[in-house]
Amino acid sequence: MFHYFFIATAVLFPQIAHAAEPARVDAFFGTLNGYLASVIFYDVFPGEAAVPFIVAWLIVGAVFLTLRFSFVNLRMMRHGFRILTGKYHTADDRGEVSSFQALTTALSATVGLGNIAGVAIAISIGGPGATFWMIVAGFLGMTTKFTEATLAQRYREVRPDGRIMGGPMEYLSKGFAEFNLPRTGKLLAAVFAVFTVLGSFGAGSAFQVSQSLGAVQEQLPFFNDAPIAYGLIVAFAVGVVIIGGLRRIAHTAEAVVPAMILIYLAACLWILITNAAQIPEALSKIVTEAFAPIAVAGGMVGVLVQGFKRAVFSSEAGLGSAAIVHSTASVKYPIRQGMVALYEPFIDTIIICTMTALVIVITGVYNDPSTLELREASKGAALTSVAFGTVSAWFPIILTVSVVLFAYSTMISWSYYGERCWAYLFGERTSIVYRVLFLAFIVVASIASAGNMVDFTDLLVLAMAFPNLLGLYLLSGKVRAMLSDYQARLKSGELDREIAPR
Repeated sequence: MFHYFFIATAVLFPQIAHAAEPARVDAFFGTLNGYLASVIFYDVFPGEAAVPFIVAWLIVGAVFLTLRFSFVNLRMMRHGFRILTGKYHTADDRGEVSSFQALTTALSATVGLGNIAGVAIAISIGGPGATFWMIVAGFLGMTTKFTEATLAQRYREVRPDGRIMGGPMEYLSKGFAEFNLPRTGKLLAAVFAVFTVLGSFGAGSAFQVSQSLGAVQEQLPFFNDAPIAYGLIVAFAVGVVIIGGLRRIAHTAEAVVPAMILIYLAACLWILITNAAQIPEALSKIVTEAFAPIAVAGGMVGVLVQGFKRAVFSSEAGLGSAAIVHSTASVKYPIRQGMVALYEPFIDTIIICTMTALVIVITGVYNDPSTLELREASKGAALTSVAFGTVSAWFPIILTVSVVLFAYSTMISWSYYGERCWAYLFGERTSIVYRVLFLAFIVVASIASAGNMVDFTDLLVLAMAFPNLLGLYLLSGKVRAMLSDYQARLKSGELDREIAPR
């Protein structure tokens, strides 16, 4: 595989062979961003604040689903935790991985640099108030994830080789067919798959590399002169895991994700404890500036857009990406994995992003004149590193380790999302082509600017929400029926009697 990878980097991306010409690569992505923005997005809100249609689409969809399922994101969290811990394991469970492995694999994709770099970027643009709307988006996104995971389980397909194909590709094509719209469903499934493949090159590869490189360069100046070396090292490390497929990815995520979350949260908690006296003022800024911002064009709407935009990129709620791995979980009832999926945005956005935001606001780096260059270059990870450095000179080292782990875990999971969509479009036998391209993008990202990487990622990832949410709207009635049936069985005690003895 690596033989083909190095051929691809030389043939498909000749710029990589000439690291002295990063401007050509950067210009390419700048041009591509302009084209994608003009095709995919347009402003739906008249006034100073630009509200892309996709962002509005996600907000409306999340609110609709939360109301339709009567705040399932609050009511079923306790039961979801019991499922997650294996209490409701039955002899009829079928899947490739456990519910916990599916969750950690999905978290390894979502708990990434969106939590570190994305939050810093959101606050540097929208001010502390963006944090409030990120939390709101995370809360609503819990229901969106619940819906996606449930449908992914309901419509998944077990291939002849035993591998599971699931996610929006399946529930769009099969679900629309149930409403006598087979062609529309297949078209939307194909559109989603294309956007996911391209989005994996952005969110799952390019953004992770460009942001983590900024933090690594702060600690290892060698990579300032040879950024391509970082790209090649990361590409090799990712390639070693993704060759093994889902089970190796799941086992890696199961081991790495809990550790990296604990390391990062421990560092954040130490900073917050050290600056405990400033927490009330920071919380006041977060709430006050959510409705009366002073740092963003467009007032309240402008800061709301920044918060939701970054929350979506962080948690991926509404994009449909995590549904691909949730479809592989071993459960008897589809609704069960939906309840497990509730924990994704809760952990990723409500807990981790909030902790990062408090560190950024308390340390004041989001509006410090000395960090202007980092903010203008959209180097969010480097900005968070500065915030960590205000407490101790060695804290940025901890952040750098966290950044690398977050980026690495995100890349291996997104490679699976993209590979499944590639296989849906072109067949299982061509998966090796996708993996080579994914690794090549890792190297490309090491020599392109962070600003263009952020724009490239936003455009492709947010575009995935358009076909996915159409499916969630159409099939929400089926999810509601499954939820009502499951709750009735749970109340009657039937589900407790099915539990397999251990």
